[in-house]
Amino acid sequence: MLVFLFLVLLTAPGREVVAQEQPTKAYLENYNQVMERTQWWREARFGMFIHFGAYAVPARGEWVKSNERITTEAYQKYIDAFHPGQFDAREWARLAKAAGMKYAVLTAKHHDGYCLFDSKLTDYKLTPRFGGRDLVREFLDAFRAEGLKVGLYYSIIDWHHPDYPNVGNHPQRDDKEYAKQNFNWDNYLKYMHGQVEELVTQYGKLDIMWFDYSFDDYSGEKWKARELVEMVRRHQPGIILDNRLETHEGLTAGKRKVSLLGDFETPEQGIPDAPILDQYGNPIPWETCLTLNNYWGYHELDKNWKPAELVIQSLVNCVSKDGNLLLNVGPDARGLIPDESVAILEEVGKWMVRNSESIYGAGSCQLSKPDWGRYTRKGNSLFAHWMHPNIGQLNARGVPTDKVKNIFMLHSGAELSWVKNWWGNMEEGNLFINTGNSPEKPYRHDTVIHIELNE
Repeated sequence: MLVFLFLVLLTAPGREVVAQEQPTKAYLENYNQVMERTQWWREARFGMFIHFGAYAVPARGEWVKSNERITTEAYQKYIDAFHPGQFDAREWARLAKAAGMKYAVLTAKHHDGYCLFDSKLTDYKLTPRFGGRDLVREFLDAFRAEGLKVGLYYSIIDWHHPDYPNVGNHPQRDDKEYAKQNFNWDNYLKYMHGQVEELVTQYGKLDIMWFDYSFDDYSGEKWKARELVEMVRRHQPGIILDNRLETHEGLTAGKRKVSLLGDFETPEQGIPDAPILDQYGNPIPWETCLTLNNYWGYHELDKNWKPAELVIQSLVNCVSKDGNLLLNVGPDARGLIPDESVAILEEVGKWMVRNSESIYGAGSCQLSKPDWGRYTRKGNSLFAHWMHPNIGQLNARGVPTDKVKNIFMLHSGAELSWVKNWWGNMEEGNLFINTGNSPEKPYRHDTVIHIELNE
């Protein structure tokens, strides 16, 4: 009974679920397919997002065309100047692998409509200006060679296409004359679906397709989303898809029923307070995408870099709630990832070398968040992420002491002593880990303690 209770304690979802209607057979079949498709991804936990395009030339972020209301004609000077001669996909891939990342997603086309792949449906692409090189193909080949899974980001909105109306954040949204044009939505959908089909048929096996984004009435079937998803899955049966054919904000779960058009939720620039659940209380795969500074694309003046400490703690925060972290880099117009980004990722990689066991394949447990950090768990291993200073011994409140087999530092294997209570009878029965006689914390931002449990 105690073993059963403890397994429930460590594997139960992270929030109270009120009993509701039961899921249909069709829903469960779809849900089980989602969980099967995403199994590798949920074990990987950590990926690289790459926002790269002609917007790196003005160096004011990926939304510069919209933010500054730049017309297509005025934007052309940035297209003409975009020649990433120092781009080396192998260097990008080696950096991602060294940081401990297991997959990567590149912007094949962002909202400005400029393609980094050799699309046969448009001349608005890098390939003829890049000596015939297909940047997307080079990215895929290099990352696959390093053993990483690969994905492509594709913007379903397009500020360049003549049949895409000036709605939402279109750069010419305030241009009344532009709005009078005869936009042919069916022509645009044919183009958009056609480009996606190029990506899923011409570039080998893709592991992820990352669509972006829906808004207002431009959501779901406005994009002919089901037809698009069916086409993608027909060509790439094992591919996993995000949920942004339905949403802008990145979340479609919560009290609202989830259609499961996509396989995972995509909170942006923030981490949920708890695991994300569907309306039946089942966990939903999710991934937070996060920038290293303030912008996704390269911004020359943006020096608000997140320290490696925050990146590591954000990764642990995601994993502790059954989520992934997709961490962004924005290469400059030459094709180089900024030195600041490289330094941060290298430091993260040093931590991952010693502590990745607490990340890969790990997830949540029902134990309350301790004052000194967070927990992740994997099977019979509970990982205490000691992030903040503690008072006295480390109180692992709620861990049943009769199930503890061994406790040691994850990075070194050094054994730690522990007691069932500390300072008389205060909090008697709780697990207290003796850190007072251990060497100085080797990782100021997160030293991981491995609590090995009996089966």
